Formats: sequence, C-alpha cells, structure tokens
Amino acid sequence: MTNPNLLTDMQDLGINGNGVEPSPFPAKTKQAAGLVNGVQTNVSSVYFADKILITISQGGRLSQWIQVPLSSASPTSFDTALPSDPDGDMLPLGHLTPKTLLGGGGEQRETVGHLYASQIASTIATRTPEENRTVLVGLGLQKVDLEREAFFDLLELVQKII
Repeated sequence: MTNPNLLTDMQDLGINGNGVEPSPFPAKTKQAAGLVNGVQTNVSSVYFADKILITISQGGRLSQWIQVPLSSASPTSFDTALPSDPDGDMLPLGHLTPKTLLGGGGEQRETVGHLYASQIASTIATRTPEENRTVLVGLGLQKVDLEREAFFDLLELVQKII
C-alpha cells in the first residue's frame, strides 16, 4: 500500500529525489600533528554533547582508552579552597579520577596514561570551569617515555586542540 501524498509531503519538507540536504556535523573537531621526542604524533579532539574525545596517536595506533569525569569537586575539597595559579601550577586537579576502559599494557604504561589523561582533563577544567562532560582519552604511544621534555611536548601539542 502506498501513500499518494508521501511524495508531496517529502517535497514540502525539502526531501526530493536528490536525497537529503547536507548539513554541517554538530560536533566541534580539531586536529594537530607534531614531533614528540622524534616520533610523529597526531592528536585530535571531538566535542560531543556528553563527552570530549581526545586521541593521541603515534604510528596510527590507539591502544589505551581512559575516561576522566569532570564532575565538580566537593565544596570541602582542599584544592577548591585554595586559590590556584593556572599559569604556574602544572599539577592535575586532585578531584579528577582517571579510569582505564580498554588496554593498559602494564603498570608503567597505565600510570603514564592516567597522568596524561588527568593532565588533559585538568587543562580543560581549568580553561572552562563550568565544563562537566567526561573526557575520554585514546592513547597510542609507541613507547612509554618518562622524559620531562616528551611529557611537555605532548601536552603542548594537545593544547592546540582543546
């Protein structure tokens, strides 16, 4: 059974034989690339309505997924009671709790992943204090690099996309 008014109704809505009209995707997306300790590194961010997705990939891989809820700290929390210097303080916010969802690759890799995820979430929360979405970080580092320079190079690259 066909509806004779269906074609007319579709044309009235702007849907014709050519298909649906394209519209811009609603999620804000950014990408950047650079060298981190001599390794080509690609980073991207996608701001969904309920989550912020950050990917950090070396060699096209994503092997570890970590989430960090940006829910607000308790009013009695110590780090909210003291004024902070957003330019001089590089410590992650104390109320952020990273959780590995997938991957890991050993205790050292998981610890470094949590450090990166917490630092990225802290940067987002510091820049936008009213932000309460969950940050989902996908990491694909070729090797665990504990060097200070590599840590800051990676964070500097990520800051270009958040």
